[in-house]
Amino acid sequence: MANNIEILFPEDQQEGTEATVTHWLVKEGDSVDEHDPVVEIETDKVVVEVASPQSGVITHIKVQQDEEVNPGDVLCILDTNIEAARGPVATTSKDAPETEIVANQTSSADVKVDNSRLSPAVRQRVMQHGLDVSGIAGSGRGGRITLHDVDILVTELNKQKKKTFQETPPQPEPAAKMEGSEIVPHDKMRKRIAESMLNSLVHTAPHVTAVFEADLSAVFAHRAVNKEAYASRGTPLTLTVYFIAATIAAIHKVPRMNSRWFDDHLEIFHHINIGIGTALGEQGLIVPVLKNAQKMDLAGIAAGLADLTSRARTGKLRPDDVRDGTYTISNHGVSGSLIAAPIIINQPESAILGIGKIEKRIKIREINGEDVITIRPMCYVSNTIDHRAIDGFQSNAFLTEFVSTLENWV
Repeated sequence: MANNIEILFPEDQQEGTEATVTHWLVKEGDSVDEHDPVVEIETDKVVVEVASPQSGVITHIKVQQDEEVNPGDVLCILDTNIEAARGPVATTSKDAPETEIVANQTSSADVKVDNSRLSPAVRQRVMQHGLDVSGIAGSGRGGRITLHDVDILVTELNKQKKKTFQETPPQPEPAAKMEGSEIVPHDKMRKRIAESMLNSLVHTAPHVTAVFEADLSAVFAHRAVNKEAYASRGTPLTLTVYFIAATIAAIHKVPRMNSRWFDDHLEIFHHINIGIGTALGEQGLIVPVLKNAQKMDLAGIAAGLADLTSRARTGKLRPDDVRDGTYTISNHGVSGSLIAAPIIINQPESAILGIGKIEKRIKIREINGEDVITIRPMCYVSNTIDHRAIDGFQSNAFLTEFVSTLENWV
């Protein structure tokens, strides 16, 4: 006798979240064990796996690949009848090709991947490096390949490349020929980024940007003394750590910067959840959120930031890691940009900070009553505001405090 239960898209997903079924790991008739992942769903720029709550057989898939789902929707039906569930657990799709055991690098077009053994993050890393992972046993549950397995393979391949490079220096390549163009379809993340940017700039918030200049001499001096101690604890003391700390100080000075606009009121938050724009290469941009940053000292910020950025770049972020931000930092200077304006506000926040490229500049400083020409590490910092919620003088006060905190770092 059938004993059917519904596998649902979890209710703990944020209401109104856009979510899409990206890949079914099983098909109708497949047996699954308790906690086995059955489907991958993309939401809020991260991909989550929904697992089977019990052992059984998948009897009916309700939502097809690329269809949208909402929290609480039924994804599939599971028959938990013991007799029906005795079949073997499916580990490969019937269309998956048999592949020779190889641990090598090849072109992305030739990559052979058994998708049932790969999570979204692992599959992305495999395609990024053009790997053939058919020969990897997989250290995860049920033989699934983990990011750690892929990282080991990449490290080994890099060693082989380095050895080859040392033995045979590369020869210059001939000039490339004109060969037309390439069509790159928009993936779901790129479409959502575009929609969010358009809504923020055109349909929602009137953007106004103020630009200041910051002298990072004091920050560099403090970092030189302390970075080795931080590194020994596994928490790199990056410049972004200082920018976050200075942002917290500036928000305390101008709390309105840490707010959200509604048609009939402004919500000013007492907690400070700082989003950090993190580039994912060709995969776009994601904004993991350092929550309750106002409670953290410099070491706490460094540890939290290291954890978030590492998981962002290895595809291990959870949906909760990219939610509930109250203010965002975009460090566009890491790619060489001096000034970017306006930086699009991360809705529904009220402002966003931009950090430009750090470079040595000649400055005139008054020392002991005399003007002295000096060379200082400088960068432009900008604050783009939603002018409905914040006025220009408040943005200037925010940047004044931000710059003062950096320039007078103790």
